[in-house]
Amino acid sequence: MISLGIECTAHTFGVGIVDSDGKILANERDMYRPALGKGIIPTEAGEHHRKVSKQLFERALEKAGIKIEDVDVIAYSAGPGLPPALLAGFEFAESISKKYKKKLMPVNHPVAHLEIGKLTTNTKDPVYVYLSGGNTQIIAFAEGRYRIFGETEDITIGNCFDVFAREVGLPMPGGPEIEKIAKHGKYIELPYVVKGMDLSFSGILTKSRRLYEGGARKEDLAFSMQEVCFSMLAEVTERAVAHMDKKEVLLVGGVVANKRLQEIMGRMSEDRGAKMYVVPEEYSGDQGAMIAWVGILAYKSGWKDGVISKEKIDGKWRIDEVEITWKE
Repeated sequence: MISLGIECTAHTFGVGIVDSDGKILANERDMYRPALGKGIIPTEAGEHHRKVSKQLFERALEKAGIKIEDVDVIAYSAGPGLPPALLAGFEFAESISKKYKKKLMPVNHPVAHLEIGKLTTNTKDPVYVYLSGGNTQIIAFAEGRYRIFGETEDITIGNCFDVFAREVGLPMPGGPEIEKIAKHGKYIELPYVVKGMDLSFSGILTKSRRLYEGGARKEDLAFSMQEVCFSMLAEVTERAVAHMDKKEVLLVGGVVANKRLQEIMGRMSEDRGAKMYVVPEEYSGDQGAMIAWVGILAYKSGWKDGVISKEKIDGKWRIDEVEITWKE
């Protein structure tokens, strides 16, 4: 069985092809890049996705060495995300599905990040630390669903880093640029905000802005943001590991490529008697392979949720609203 997955939640349009053994046959993508100093403009992201969709689709089939007739399922990221971007992806997926008479499968984007991480690391039952531009959540599987044990109360860590990077003149995406300049920084005190199992990053961003406007070096602020934010995440994750008595911690999402984050989480996991895993960098950011893989899992398990909303997309589709039919 072969699934073709389309990723389209934000800046990235991706087409991935995966078979039922979990072999990734192709994983092509292209990213919309806003002007320096600007954030994502949703309508422009949608236009970008429509522009590159056919080319990436054809390139993925060629890379996989198959024809569209060999594909059994067309999966697409149905949410959460930016509606104009989601709509562009859905319309392309629907057009392929109708033209070639293929099963159309909506996929929850966060679920796909977790499952591609599990596939590529061979983890069994971890606590997931899911960090991206649109999500900051501590997650574990319990009673048929992925349950959120902690999350941001305001902006995500990825958004916090991106906004700060834009304001100090760094290119997008901001996370990798923050990591680069942090290597040349020293610590400046910033707010440390953990509320039970939840976190808040807006105050850290506001304080960093004010300090930068007051003459603080961006390198020092980048270093300090990483130290504070990653320590907050480690604290919440440690409590989730203890509560669930897990022996694995899996980092997924675009932010987890950060080596300092991996170092802090690795030390915490070791102290708790757990082993830490990190999704390979190729699959940490948004891409179509993760959508294709969940399309297979859902289809083979008899998942009947073929319509998630009247519009076929849901910009606010939470991970804990998804029934996970392929896990016991």
